[in-house]
Amino acid sequence: MSDNKKMAKVKKKTLGKKTPKSAAVLGRKRDPKLDDTILESTLNILAEKGFDSMTMDMVAADAKSGKATLYRRWPSKPELVRDALIFMSKSSVDVDHLPDTGSLKEDLLAIVKPYSSEHGQRKIRVLSGLGSFFSEHQKIADEAMQGVFAPWTAMNRTLMQRAIERGEISTKANIDLACEVIEAMTFYKTNFQRTMFSKVYYGKLIDQILLPAIKKA
Repeated sequence: MSDNKKMAKVKKKTLGKKTPKSAAVLGRKRDPKLDDTILESTLNILAEKGFDSMTMDMVAADAKSGKATLYRRWPSKPELVRDALIFMSKSSVDVDHLPDTGSLKEDLLAIVKPYSSEHGQRKIRVLSGLGSFFSEHQKIADEAMQGVFAPWTAMNRTLMQRAIERGEISTKANIDLACEVIEAMTFYKTNFQRTMFSKVYYGKLIDQILLPAIKKA
């Protein structure tokens, strides 16, 4: 067979093949607005029914979305709840903007967003209804807590380091321990006392516990 005939035969085979669907059609981009809607609906159901009684069907109905849409984004209920808790935290703490007021107390307070009593009460109902989420899904629950606290703690650490550099607090201040105290008191206030971690309460914590400790370190 001549080279020209060989080339013609190869070309014919190539043209006869169909382009794979995956190569011809690009997948639809994930809609962040739909994600937010689903996460809000998850929080609604958690506040109303609690983790153990919540179902993916309930969330889909509240979000006016198909259950298959939820499972494409979150393979399981615990993973959906993990991301919903992180999403809820972002609505309470402004981790996207680092304040610089010149005062450590004002910087720390500036991170905490003002929110309504209704928002605070829903948050408490969500946290109090988590049920077996922590006991039966420890790895995912740990990921949730890491996602909730890590960005806030990183900002607090940066703000305290700035305060050290401008001489506002001691160079020997244990800022890592101070950050742990903030985390622990936030968790205790919301999960055990079932009350809001407000700016008023946070201001008292800063004035009476944190600043006296790190200024005299």
